[in-house]
Amino acid sequence: MPGAISRGELIRRFRTLGYSGPLSGKRHQFMQLGTLKIRIPNPHGGQEIGAGLLSEILRQAGIEKSVWDKL
Repeated sequence: MPGAISRGELIRRFRTLGYSGPLSGKRHQFMQLGTLKIRIPNPHGGQEIGAGLLSEILRQAGIEKSVWDKL
């Protein structure tokens, strides 16, 4: 399971995978690749995104953990 990560690092890695954004949504910003939209957590005072939430984001995006770790 991937460990905790900063919001900025999450955005950087998604951009490396070809996603655009973050774009404004109603309550959360999102990253987009074609028609696929992945919501990203709002910034909360420098807190990192926990391993559980990161795993859920990767599952929704269809990104294998081994691919994520290589970025």
